[in-house]
Amino acid sequence: MPYITTSDGTQIYYTDWGTGQPVVLSHGWPLSSDAWAVELKLLADNGYRAIAHDRRGHGRSSQPWSGNDMDTYAADLATLVDALDLHDLNLIGHSTGGGEVVRYAAQHGAGRVSKVVTAGAVPPVMVKSEANPEGTPIEAFDGIRAGVLKDRSQFYQDLSVPFFGANREGADVSQGLRDDFWRQGMLAGLAGAYDCIKAFSETDFTDDLRALDVPIMIAHGDDDQIVPIADAAHKSIELVKHGTLKVYPGAPHGIHGAYQKALGQDILAFFAE
Repeated sequence: MPYITTSDGTQIYYTDWGTGQPVVLSHGWPLSSDAWAVELKLLADNGYRAIAHDRRGHGRSSQPWSGNDMDTYAADLATLVDALDLHDLNLIGHSTGGGEVVRYAAQHGAGRVSKVVTAGAVPPVMVKSEANPEGTPIEAFDGIRAGVLKDRSQFYQDLSVPFFGANREGADVSQGLRDDFWRQGMLAGLAGAYDCIKAFSETDFTDDLRALDVPIMIAHGDDDQIVPIADAAHKSIELVKHGTLKVYPGAPHGIHGAYQKALGQDILAFFAE
């Protein structure tokens, strides 16, 4: 299996399909690059080189004790891009991965990044504070930490319900989809999964969004129960210079079904512009 090694010895696993202009995809918490399987094939089928990595602490990558923070995630991504010598690069990030690609593009991607897509992404900042009164209270993230520590297997099974909107009337969410969310979550190491909660909830990406000088498509479902659109996409679009907001009516946080099909086509159209 292909790996690159970071400066602290962490091994980062990645999938690399197709040929053409490179696209790197960054997954959400607590998942792995497997979450992007459909998009990887779609991109490769349409003439792109599609690459997705497992974030440190997740999937098939190493499970180091340290470095489970957004600055290091972005630096790991920079190491991958450098090792593969990628240029004219498009980036896609979902949820936590949306924060990772925004930080990478703003702080490491000058001269390499062409376009950015985020979906259900955590920027600008999730946690509630005096500066962000509309945010999610810290108690909610403390509850996630407690659930992961107490019984992460059951917690991931339960989380898959709001993640994919399975608790909504008329929802078409298969047991297989929920099982795969659990499977990917259980591959994440406990330390990395636990520390990543702080990374995705408390990191402030405001300055990163303002610094972006490339086109960005900000996609979000308006029934996202994990990262509410009002505190994420609606704020992010006001901070970027060259942004396009795509709102998917009734779509949840997890990318599946009609939302997945529409998003895939919108990504291809955005990259082709």
